[in-house]
Amino acid sequence: MAWFRRRKGEALAKGAAAPTKDDVRRARKHFEEFGRSRRGVEAFVEPATHVTATTVILIAHDGEWTRRAVPSREDAFKLATDLHLPTYDVNQTGYPQRMRDWNSRQRGR
Repeated sequence: MAWFRRRKGEALAKGAAAPTKDDVRRARKHFEEFGRSRRGVEAFVEPATHVTATTVILIAHDGEWTRRAVPSREDAFKLATDLHLPTYDVNQTGYPQRMRDWNSRQRGR
C-alpha cells in the first residue's frame, strides 16, 4: 500500500493550494447567497493551521453553517465586514452552541 511509502511530512507539503483572489470571489458569492437565504447569520474567522488556510465560517440562527478558505486573516475580516455581518475571532469566542447542536441533529439523520 502507498501509505507506507510516503515520507514523513509529504502529505502536508502537498496540501491544498493557498486560496486565490478568484476563490475569494466565489466565497463572497456563496456567502452572499447564504446570508440572503438565512437569518441571524454571523461570521467567525478561523486561523490558518499547518494543514488549512485561514477560513471564514458563517453560522445562521439555527446553527446551519458554511465555511470557505481565504488568503489571510485580513481578507477574512474584510470579507465579513463588507457583507455587514457581525464578525468574531474563533480563538477568542469559540463556536456557538447552536452550531454544535445543528451538527448533532445532522448526525442523527
